[in-house]
Amino acid sequence: MPNVNFCPSCNNILYPREDKVRRILELACRNCPHLDVAPSNCVYRHEVTHIPSEQTMVIKNLSSDPTLPRTTLVQCTECGNKEAVYFQSQSQHPDTRMTLYYVCTDLECQHRWETKDSDSRRS
Repeated sequence: MPNVNFCPSCNNILYPREDKVRRILELACRNCPHLDVAPSNCVYRHEVTHIPSEQTMVIKNLSSDPTLPRTTLVQCTECGNKEAVYFQSQSQHPDTRMTLYYVCTDLECQHRWETKDSDSRRS
């Protein structure tokens, strides 16, 4: 498995870049002018894709996240609480419909549910 390289000047990730004149692979910092010659000409790309509903189960304390919008237009089916935080699916698949994910704000409950695009227009 390849290593992730970091800039010695600003500690940001170094990204692969081709020097077309010298025909070599370089590792370049996007935040400062630092450049290194890559130790190999191979570039590995590893993409991890998650289903958005899986991500909601992994992240704890979503209901206390101050950056998420809140709504009182839904009611939790588990405890009857009338407030929830919500966020939109970040799926990049063109055939995927928009989904809103809700998390009950009651700290004892924290029930999670979703609505498809036809149901989500009410919030």
